[in-house]
Amino acid sequence: MDKPWLKSYEPVVPPTLTFPETNLYNLLADTARQFPNNPAASLILSYLLNGKVTIGGKLSYKQLIDQVERFANALYQLGVRKGDRVALMLPNSLHYVIAFHAAMRIGAIIVNNNPTYTARELKHQLVDSGAETIIILNLFYPRLREIQGDTSVKRVIVAHMFDMLGFPSKQLVRAKQKRDAAWVDVHPEHDIFFFERLVQKYPPMAPGVDVHPDDVAVLQYTGGTTGLPKAAMLTHRNLVVNATQINSWFTSAERGVEKFMCAIPFFHVYGLVVAMVYGVSIGAELQIVPNPRPIENVMKIMQKERSTVYPGVPAMYIGIVNHPNVAEYDLRSIKACLSGSAPLPVEVQIRFNELTGGRLIEGFGMTELSPVSHANPLHGVSKNGSVGIPLPNTEAKIVDLESGQDIPIGSEASGELWVRGPQVMKGYWERADETAKTVTADGWLRTGDVARTDEDGYFYIVDRLKDMIIVSGLKVLPRDVEEVLYMHPQIREAAVVGIPNKARGDDTVTAFIVSKDGETIDVEQVKAFCKQYLAEFKVPRQFEFRTELPKTTVGKVLRRALVEEMSK
Repeated sequence: MDKPWLKSYEPVVPPTLTFPETNLYNLLADTARQFPNNPAASLILSYLLNGKVTIGGKLSYKQLIDQVERFANALYQLGVRKGDRVALMLPNSLHYVIAFHAAMRIGAIIVNNNPTYTARELKHQLVDSGAETIIILNLFYPRLREIQGDTSVKRVIVAHMFDMLGFPSKQLVRAKQKRDAAWVDVHPEHDIFFFERLVQKYPPMAPGVDVHPDDVAVLQYTGGTTGLPKAAMLTHRNLVVNATQINSWFTSAERGVEKFMCAIPFFHVYGLVVAMVYGVSIGAELQIVPNPRPIENVMKIMQKERSTVYPGVPAMYIGIVNHPNVAEYDLRSIKACLSGSAPLPVEVQIRFNELTGGRLIEGFGMTELSPVSHANPLHGVSKNGSVGIPLPNTEAKIVDLESGQDIPIGSEASGELWVRGPQVMKGYWERADETAKTVTADGWLRTGDVARTDEDGYFYIVDRLKDMIIVSGLKVLPRDVEEVLYMHPQIREAAVVGIPNKARGDDTVTAFIVSKDGETIDVEQVKAFCKQYLAEFKVPRQFEFRTELPKTTVGKVLRRALVEEMSK
């Protein structure tokens, strides 16, 4: 297969890696043996004491592995066995890191749940996965109580944000939650247990559970914007492989030295792997941020704790570079940032690099890829607007949307991006038909993204197939229009969708805009600006001005929500 991108690899990055034959628990155990006294995880409670950055709790790798072993034993004594599904409904916290690795220790399968889910959304994932155990923050328990009787859940382990915190953080957190009416009392019963008590009660786990690299580690739900979510089965091998690939790419990262800003949610596969699993694999300190909002939280923590690696999404970087007081913060400890989940505006990338002196690069991934397949070289050629080149051991190609034929690399023609590599998921949980539609017999994953390549083998995501707008039979890709809108000096954020027009039988190109600093923008002036760079049929016909755009918890704009709102 033609791979012109290999010549763009940094000299120290091999085109082919050898991956460890191990599971995710052993990845942590190996790090704990090498760096027992290094800080492993710090819970940053920046919302306390009038916004002052406060370390709520801190574990060394020796302490972390001890907590993991104890909680693994607790799960086992409660009846959890290899292959059983354990649901997590937790914010970024020490609980999450401990519970995840404890499940890996006994071969259980983690089912990630977004803490903002409604009872209905939670019910779907619990029923679909067949989870019998859930570890949940006390504040979210009322939603579980609504639907637990309709699920298989028979063990509830309740966590509190003050668990494992020292004085005075434990008292401060408890008092603040009660003061803010954010407190939910949960009483222990025959099937309700408390996280902290379990860790204190049980000794470290005895050896005996054989967990193979090809065993499923995580059920990660995806595809909720196109119907009921389905779960990608991600194996221990998938996640270990991707962490190893990322490590080869982050050429300036040093084992046992880095400090990872963990503001991206662990319950999302991007935060799970690029922040937590990769961080643990190199002995980094995980600076755990339960709530990155407002963005000042992140900036304060970066400055005080001297964060070096910051996996994030464009919304986070946009928030930093546009913050009116950004010049007052020292962010120059940052070495490397990988942006994913949504397109990264070029202007934001340039400005962020200027502010930090580090390197913000754009990459590409998806849940089914565990999650990263492409990235711009950290210290090599990073091309504006490109998601970069395939990581080691990864193949990628463009397939014509009409003929299904491969498009030569470098032809500039657009088609669907297909990816093949050891990070491709095992399949969809109990969805053999969906798996067959998505993964070919010879291992190619159909991403559903429209992309093109240049002569150097750099890939450019043009848009999602499902987001295509049809105007008088012509195809309009939202990203084409958004890139132009981001060039406008008064526009901070933009999202473009097609609103169905029943009278015409096609779509109306509609732009949703957030202005900088609440400025009033003249619509006709914006239209004239767009006409300088876009064909007439691509220029938005409707403009909606907002103070913010609806986003997922990881900052991806919810285009479907905008379409539904305008179509009512």
